Amino acid sequence: MAIDFKSIPIIDVSPLLAKCDDPKMGEDPGVCRVVKQLDQACREAGFFYVKGHGVPESLFNEVKIIAHEFFDLPYEEKLKIKLTPAAGYRGYQRIGENITQGKPDMQEAIDCYKEFNQGMYGALGKPMEGCNQWPLNPPNFKSSMEEYINLCTDLSRNIMRGIALALGGSPYEFEGERAGDPFWVLRIIGYPGQEHDIGCGAHTDYGLLTLINQDDNITALQVRNMSGEWISVPPMPGSFICNVCDMLQIFSNGVYESTVHRVVNNSPKYRVSLPYFYETNYDTVVEPLDICRHRSGAGTAKLIGRAVYGEHLVSKVKNNFAI
Repeated sequence: MAIDFKSIPIIDVSPLLAKCDDPKMGEDPGVCRVVKQLDQACREAGFFYVKGHGVPESLFNEVKIIAHEFFDLPYEEKLKIKLTPAAGYRGYQRIGENITQGKPDMQEAIDCYKEFNQGMYGALGKPMEGCNQWPLNPPNFKSSMEEYINLCTDLSRNIMRGIALALGGSPYEFEGERAGDPFWVLRIIGYPGQEHDIGCGAHTDYGLLTLINQDDNITALQVRNMSGEWISVPPMPGSFICNVCDMLQIFSNGVYESTVHRVVNNSPKYRVSLPYFYETNYDTVVEPLDICRHRSGAGTAKLIGRAVYGEHLVSKVKNNFAI
């Protein structure tokens, strides 16, 4: 659980990535070191920095630059890709349209989801059916974001192999019917410069793992520890911030908790953040792994819950927007 941490650990995942396709990766000393660090970070804070991730620095920075370029456009231009329920909740939302705990957030954003064939998930998938709405300006927006999404998907899958080992399973515990065809979400968010307004209210994330790529010069992300203190997470250039999400909490039977966090941009500067959310298969029934059923975050044999990921996502998304 989220103990009284005061800072967020830093993990170099390059030894894990170097062996991620080796079935015997769990026997490698470098991988074992990373797995131990992942386990401690997920147990104690639910958040950690990721360096050595292999995403090219040029692309890592480019997606933030073109996000700034989009948000600098006039509203009438941005509204050409306006988010609506009919569009599968994909597209642009204006400042104040995103809602957390019933209150408008001081942010604007583009929301993108993995696309899937109409009718693929029946009634479960109907609310999320649609095509992503990519802006035509900047002209390289779609191609850069899709390349970035592909790399984040691969990176997340490999980090999850390390987390599977940390929980005592095989490296492939979260593949196959659990996340062999992972759903994903990318939010491209802009936070205006302000004083003491909440850019995004206190919340947890929905899926397995989040990778956050944020502007280097503004500290706005805050994570809540067990005492209720908000701990700032300053940017570390070239690094992702990674966190445990709701479905991983259930899979781990509470051994790893989905930690509450928020965004407060006290800087006068406009801030961009691109959280990428790595999820289970859309229709996965999520329940504690067999390797975690004998233990929980509370140290008992209690099973903490069960969810269908698509239902969990839709229930959250339908309450997220004042549109």
